[in-house]
Amino acid sequence: MSVDGDPNRSTLDLARQNEIFETTPPAGILRWVTETFAPDAVLTMSFQHEGVVIAHMLREIAPETPILFIDTGYHFPETLAYRDELVSRFQLPIRNLSSTMPRPEFIEKYGDDLHQRDPDLCCKINKVEPLQLALRGVRAWINGRRRDQASTRTDMKIAERLQGDMVKVNPLANWSSKDTFEYMTRFDIPTHPLFEQGYASIGCAPCTRPILAGEDERAGRWAGRGKTECGLHTFLEPAEDESAASVDETRSERPDDKAS
Repeated sequence: MSVDGDPNRSTLDLARQNEIFETTPPAGILRWVTETFAPDAVLTMSFQHEGVVIAHMLREIAPETPILFIDTGYHFPETLAYRDELVSRFQLPIRNLSSTMPRPEFIEKYGDDLHQRDPDLCCKINKVEPLQLALRGVRAWINGRRRDQASTRTDMKIAERLQGDMVKVNPLANWSSKDTFEYMTRFDIPTHPLFEQGYASIGCAPCTRPILAGEDERAGRWAGRGKTECGLHTFLEPAEDESAASVDETRSERPDDKAS
């Protein structure tokens, strides 16, 4: 179905697509999103196991898909070592993002304990703003969220239309942590060094602790702060009508400023 008389544009029925995706394996979802939106599709990951699994799948499906990693300056040393190990082992096309505010300027202005006094602002400066810049011109944003990770994600769609006609895709929405671990075992992918120490969801070191028995996977993030999301998955609001999105089928050059 053409839009505005332009044969190179078509209407994507996300409601129908989501019905199909509920019984489609993650690899099939990734094949669809990369074929539909390349070269303007990206994967964001912080080297949590779900992102690692998706990156591994993309090696066979669309190995040129950029992978965006936000280096906040506060990651565990183990996370950075794990990133470097997997990038080298699997030749991942990683793009490291960082805040536009140099670290000395950040510390001079806010101190090195902003994460304690105002974690939302710390996340905004060191995570959200770098990603906002990197997503300019991106039409499909792939990420590793699962529905069973937290109560706030239970109703998450596999494909979501965001403001600006960006489509956010959660190919592992229906998976469990067991599915993730089984995939990593099958393909001999090493786990994060902190995983065996009880860290089920690993973010910045000052704001992450191991989970306790009976807690959900993300309970160790900003524990006791009343904060459940860093802002990466909330700064773009859902579009008013998620049932259809305009999709430009033409291929274009990727802007140079999508990552730094």
